[in-house]
Amino acid sequence: MSPSTTPAVELDVRGRTVRVSSPDKVLFPAKGLTKLDVVQYVLAVGDGLLGALLDRPTTLERWPKGVFEGARLSTRQDSSGDAFFQKRVPTGAPEWVRTARIAFPSGRTADEVAPSELAVVVWATNLGTLTFHPWPVTSADVERPDQLRIDLDPQPGTDYADAARVAPHLRELLAEVGLTGVPKTSGGRGLHVFVPIEPRWTFVEARRATIALGRELERRLPQQVTMAWWKEERGAKIFVDYNQMARDRTIASAYSIRPNARATVSTPLRWDEVADVRPDDFDVTTVPARFTQVGDLFADLVAGAPGRQSLEPLLELAARDERDHGHGDLPYPPEYPKMPGEPPRVQPSRARHPAEPAEPTP
Repeated sequence: MSPSTTPAVELDVRGRTVRVSSPDKVLFPAKGLTKLDVVQYVLAVGDGLLGALLDRPTTLERWPKGVFEGARLSTRQDSSGDAFFQKRVPTGAPEWVRTARIAFPSGRTADEVAPSELAVVVWATNLGTLTFHPWPVTSADVERPDQLRIDLDPQPGTDYADAARVAPHLRELLAEVGLTGVPKTSGGRGLHVFVPIEPRWTFVEARRATIALGRELERRLPQQVTMAWWKEERGAKIFVDYNQMARDRTIASAYSIRPNARATVSTPLRWDEVADVRPDDFDVTTVPARFTQVGDLFADLVAGAPGRQSLEPLLELAARDERDHGHGDLPYPPEYPKMPGEPPRVQPSRARHPAEPAEPTP
């Protein structure tokens, strides 16, 4: 892609000057969207996007070259991609960019960006950040989540419509245990439901509560929902990805842009909209007008907002599952150390099976 020749522009972002370099650089060729277009989007939904990130350690998903055909995201195994996740605060960050220190499963630590004002979000966008991945904690207590995040993840053979059919049952189940959540599109095929909770429980407990919720949903909808960690066992169902509540696993924030040719946006919904919308309804060009019309549907999830709820009913359900059905923990992601109470982390098709008994000797 050819470099931009347009001079940088300086924007006043609520009293803070933020420089936007190469403003005419095309980030989404299929839609003709430039870096400045993306920054203008961020400003248009600023209250919602900042609310989703406010005071939360946040991983930046940076696409400095834009989203073009063949562009790849770097992984742990292959760092040669065109885009990458940045977990540590970038070198040269302005002094007004606040950070929060978090610990990874390995025990290593990092200082991550913890946005405190909209200028920080615009600054990160100038660096090519499209998707923001905030932790479900705040810098006040990085060990205790204040959000329960439920990821309804369509497996091959299913799509958003299948997740939308599961969503009302999830809402009903949450109500039975005294919880309310807010749905949003993932920006892809999935559906997320975020629940504001009191920051009283650890990541392990929040993950355990999510497992209990998913297992009950699976019992009620066995043909539609699965809790199987191994892909070979899931089938064409909606997977409740309970490991999204594990430490250092994050979900795209509300109002984040997703790195696809359509420039879709992870968008909060009203429950009565879930069945009728489609992910492609919401993109960089359409969400600002919607935000103006409906406001921030994710306001209850903002750090410090009132109305935090208790996990006790779900933890009681988890205890009953273990006591009455022998359902304990489930496997953690592969980068985790072996966790207490975790079952063997072995793909079923590769597990060793006891040898068949030998035929008796005649």
